[in-house]
Amino acid sequence: MKFDFHNPYPTARLPVFARNIVSTSHPLAAQAGLRMMWKGGNAVDAAIAAAAAMTICEPVSNGLGSDAFAIVWDGKSLQGLNSSGPAPAAWSVEHFQRKYGGDARTPPKRGFDAVTVPGAVASWVALSERFGKLPFADLLEPAIDIAERGYLMPIVVQQKWAAATPELQHMPGFAESFLPWGRAPEVGELFQFKGAARGLRAIAATKGSAFYGGEIAQAIEKFAAMNGGNITARDFAAYKPEWVKPLGKNYRGYTLHEIPPNGQGIAALIALGILANFDLAGLPSDGADAQHLQIEAMKLAFADVYRYVSEPSSMEVTPEQMLDDAYLAGRARLIDLKRAQSFAPGNPVKGGTIYLTAADENGMMISFIQSNYMGFGSGCVEPSFGVSLQNRGHGFSLRPGPNQVAPGKRPFHTIIPAFLTKDGQPVMSYGVMGGNMQPQGHLQTLVRMLDYRQNPQAACDAPRWRFNAGLEINVEQQMDPATVRELLVRGHKVEVINDSYQDFGAGQFIWRAGDPKVEGYVAASDSRRDGQVAGF
Repeated sequence: MKFDFHNPYPTARLPVFARNIVSTSHPLAAQAGLRMMWKGGNAVDAAIAAAAAMTICEPVSNGLGSDAFAIVWDGKSLQGLNSSGPAPAAWSVEHFQRKYGGDARTPPKRGFDAVTVPGAVASWVALSERFGKLPFADLLEPAIDIAERGYLMPIVVQQKWAAATPELQHMPGFAESFLPWGRAPEVGELFQFKGAARGLRAIAATKGSAFYGGEIAQAIEKFAAMNGGNITARDFAAYKPEWVKPLGKNYRGYTLHEIPPNGQGIAALIALGILANFDLAGLPSDGADAQHLQIEAMKLAFADVYRYVSEPSSMEVTPEQMLDDAYLAGRARLIDLKRAQSFAPGNPVKGGTIYLTAADENGMMISFIQSNYMGFGSGCVEPSFGVSLQNRGHGFSLRPGPNQVAPGKRPFHTIIPAFLTKDGQPVMSYGVMGGNMQPQGHLQTLVRMLDYRQNPQAACDAPRWRFNAGLEINVEQQMDPATVRELLVRGHKVEVINDSYQDFGAGQFIWRAGDPKVEGYVAASDSRRDGQVAGF
C-alpha cells in the first residue's frame, strides 16, 4: 500500500523506518527490546524483554501479576497465545454471596477477591521456549537493571499514578511498593522497585517456576491469606497458557486477526464485517457520516459480545456464527445513517494495559499485550517480590449466564493484540490499549489506514471516539467541532473529554513495507503515552 505521509493531525511524532524495530509506550522498554536484537535475538526476544521492562516502567497499567496475550508471525504462519489466568479453586458464586451478600452482581473491583491467577510470566516463558533465540535469563536483564537502579518518572505515567493513589493507598502492599516518601513520585523523580528486581531474578533463574508454585507463589499465598484472599500456590502451579488459532475477518482485501474468546477481540472483527457493507472510502475521513457508521457498527458488535462472549466452553454460540457474513449484513441493515440507536443483541445462531510490538529483519513479528486491567489492578502488591496483582476477577458475573464465575474458569477479557495479513502474508502487528476502547481503537485506526490510506502515525494521532453504553459516546477534544455538532443532531449523547490515557487508548503499530532486509518496516507510537519507537 502507498501511504499518504502527510499528517493532518497535531502531533510531535513522525513514523520510524527500520529493519529491526520495537514500539512500546515507554522509551526504556523499547530500548530493552532493541538491546536483545543487538545481542542477536529476534523479535520475540525483544518483545519479552520489553514486556518485562514495562512491568517496572508503567506499573499503573501492568506488573508481574498481569495477564497477557500474543500473536506471532513465525515466518510461515500466525500463532496465538492466550495467557489469561483462571479463577482460584476456592471461588464460586456461593463464596462471593456469603462474603458480599446475595445482591452482589460481580466480584469486587479491588482487593484479593478480584485476583485471578496471573498469566503474563507464563507467556514470557512459553514464547521464549517456542520462538526465542537468546537464553531466557538474558531477556530479563534490562528489567532487573531498571528495577534495581530506578528510572526517572515520566509525565503521563506520573499523572495516572497520582490519580490512582487516593483510592489504592490503603490496599495491601500498595503504599510500601508505590508510594515512596508516602506519596506518588513526582515527574523526574527517581523510582526504584527493588522488590520487583528480586522477583525478576527468581523468575529468570528458574524460567518462571518460582512464580508458578515456587517461592513467589508461596509468598503470594501467604500474603493473600493475611489479607482476606484465598488464592494459593497450588492455583499458580496448575496454570498453563494456551496456544490458540487466531480468528480472522476479511476487510478491503486484508484480513484482521484477533485472539478468540474469552477475549473481546471478536468485537473488532464483527464491527469490520458490518462496515464492509458500506462505502466508507467515499465519505470524508473525519466527517460525521464516517464516524457515525463506525460508532453504530461498534455498538452492534458490543451488543453481541457482551451477550455471548465468555470462556469458550460456556458460550451459547460459536465465533464463526457471530462472524457469518450474512448475519453481519443483516446487522448492518439496522444502522440508520441519520439517527443514533441503542442496539440489542442479535441472534447469530443458525437453524489503564500496555501494548507493544516488535519485528526483525528476518520477518518475525509479534503483537503482544499485558495488563493489570484497571489502574494498578487489584491494588494488592506482594512486597517481597514486587508482584502487583491484576483484578481480572471483576470481569466475572455472579448472575446466571455464560460469564458466571466458577472455579478454574477464565473471565471475560478486555486485552487483545491484533495482526493484519494480506493473501496469507504478514502486513502489520498492532494494538490499541485501554479497556473496552481496544476493539474500538483497532477499528478506527485500521479504517483510517485501509479506507483512507493514512500512514500509521497519522492514523494513530487522529481524534478518536469511544462508545460507552446506550447512546453515550466520548470524543477527543481535537475532533472537528462540526462533526461533533452533527453527531449530536443525530442523537448521540456526546461528551468531549480531555483525558486520552484511558478514555481513548494508546496504540503501537508496525507495518511491513516489503522485504524486511531491504525495505524494512514503518512504525508508530501513540503520543497519548510516554512511548517510543526504536530501531536499527
